[in-house]
Amino acid sequence: MAFRDYFAVFTNRRIAAAMFIGFASGLPLALTGSTLQAVLSDAGLDVKTIGWFTLVGQPYTWKFLWSPLLDRFPIPPGRRRGWMMVMQLLLAAVIATMGGLNPAEHLATYAVLALLVAFFSATQDIAIDAYRTELVHHEERGAAAAVGVFGYRMAMLTSGAGALILADTVFNWQQTYWLMAAIVALLAVFTFFSPEPQTDARPPKSLQEAVVEPWKEFFSRRGAWLLLALVIAYKLSDAFAGSLSTKFLLDMGYSKAIIGEANKVFGLIATIVGGFLGAAWMVRLGLYRSLLVFGVLQALTNAGHWFIAQAGAPDHTLLFAAIAFENLAGGMGTTAAVALLMSLCNPRFTATQYALLSALAAFGRVYVGPAAGYLVAQLGWADFFVFSVAAGVPGVLLVWAMRARIRELDVN
Repeated sequence: MAFRDYFAVFTNRRIAAAMFIGFASGLPLALTGSTLQAVLSDAGLDVKTIGWFTLVGQPYTWKFLWSPLLDRFPIPPGRRRGWMMVMQLLLAAVIATMGGLNPAEHLATYAVLALLVAFFSATQDIAIDAYRTELVHHEERGAAAAVGVFGYRMAMLTSGAGALILADTVFNWQQTYWLMAAIVALLAVFTFFSPEPQTDARPPKSLQEAVVEPWKEFFSRRGAWLLLALVIAYKLSDAFAGSLSTKFLLDMGYSKAIIGEANKVFGLIATIVGGFLGAAWMVRLGLYRSLLVFGVLQALTNAGHWFIAQAGAPDHTLLFAAIAFENLAGGMGTTAAVALLMSLCNPRFTATQYALLSALAAFGRVYVGPAAGYLVAQLGWADFFVFSVAAGVPGVLLVWAMRARIRELDVN
């Protein structure tokens, strides 16, 4: 089979839907993050107040708490699409309302609206993750993960850098937020016409069943604890290497402009390319071999930072090479990791189980920062990145130890 044939998995309506819902997931994020900070700054608010606004993103962290509601109570026109549409229409209304207010004059109201955007967006994410998992066939999981990440990243550019450029050149903030609201409303129309997953799984009969049964069902499986350990450990190497990367490059003498170009532009492109390559290779390799190969690659390519530390002086060729290999491998690893999460979900409880598993998968990215700071202080930068490579070993060993179980997941 020619390599181009492996890309054929991308050419169907289900994968197109996965890309657009990825875009829907990513669009609101910057509107409660970097773009919101720019709005507040232009309104003349002080840095302390802006700092408090960073807390509006908390619903993304705690969304698993209300995820059982989405398993228990379906909303027409589909079990997942109904929730997605309702959240998108609510998001459009709240984002448009934010555009019509001056945060300096309506600070408390603006804070509540920003919190609502984060809450509705996090709830939409629960439905989107469940929908994507139930929609695609098992051989399409890698492709769905790749196009989902691509759509998500494009949406973040739209509501992040795109919104900043529009507000500075073409529109004011009011018009920019109204445009973002209109885009979200259009996404609700797309959701309405998206395909419905073909599944015979019945929803939980009670809220108690929706809360208790997902855990009970998961831990009844063979190797459940090792699978959870794998979910946590698989991206740990990347979490350590990326936790202080900007500080590291500044210490090595690289300018902020070069760091931004390397990480935010070149690195983003490499991550997206890696995601699509990973999805194509997953068709040939299967889930187990993909997790194993990509896990080894994403750990080893973190050694590029070690070479930068050893160079002793800024070397732009070395920097871009290191970023390229690291993000290519990281993109492939992310595709395999998302496919693993999708394969672990029972269709009856997809919303709850995916929300819980994805929270565990984010554990390293969220919590290794403090430990990384202490390790750098004790080891120095070069040895720290040797440690980051070693941090990938447990995840690879768990993949190998669970190979029979992972192969079973790949055919279900």
